[in-house]
Amino acid sequence: MRIDKGLAMLELKIQGFGLNPTLIWDDDIAVLVDTGMPGQLEQIRLAMNEVGVPFDKLKAVILTHQDLDHIGSLPEILNQSHNHIEVYAHILDKPYIEGTLPLIKTDPNRMSHEQWASLPEPMQFLYRNPPKAKVNKILEGGDELSYCGGIQIIFTPGHTPGHISLYLKQTKTLIAGDAMVVANGVLRQPIPQTTLDLKTAISSLQKFIELDFEKVICYHGGLCHIKEKKQIEDLLN
Repeated sequence: MRIDKGLAMLELKIQGFGLNPTLIWDDDIAVLVDTGMPGQLEQIRLAMNEVGVPFDKLKAVILTHQDLDHIGSLPEILNQSHNHIEVYAHILDKPYIEGTLPLIKTDPNRMSHEQWASLPEPMQFLYRNPPKAKVNKILEGGDELSYCGGIQIIFTPGHTPGHISLYLKQTKTLIAGDAMVVANGVLRQPIPQTTLDLKTAISSLQKFIELDFEKVICYHGGLCHIKEKKQIEDLLN
């Protein structure tokens, strides 16, 4: 879905669920924010082509956090690309993405026998063998990348220790990752069952109040147009 000049939301599907990575581009470069589940490279490539951006234009990937459905296709992207792709992530989630530490939410050692037994075999395999790739560019809150008119990095921990959100200056767009979700066209708090520290995650939303944005892309739920900040202020209460 093309949203603005140089901005599109890639609508990926897996087992009936929707995931929404964001694609940003200009005349020289394309930047992908999050990479879907393992095995979704061809969906990503097709979605990029549909908005007129060839896969070979991709030169940077920004990961909002370490979760499997956000980092899943990163190794395939790096293997298939003819470019050197810069991979950005927050320093606190870097060791999980690189495989130095097991992904927090899919670590078999953190699960009960009943939880593990309830997983289908393909998911058990993924949890034992999660995707991993080198992060060669470290981000922290307050950083700004020069790509495509300027990308401001907002540190929004809670969902994971190193969760980040992005503010696109040129299109006044907030990419929230999993800091919020959209349900029936309305912004909601992060999902409690998948959020490590819900209190911190909700407190992180305060950082959005000061930004001048008109639309929000949530990884789960997609696009939400914002007319007033009251939607977010209500989530803080």
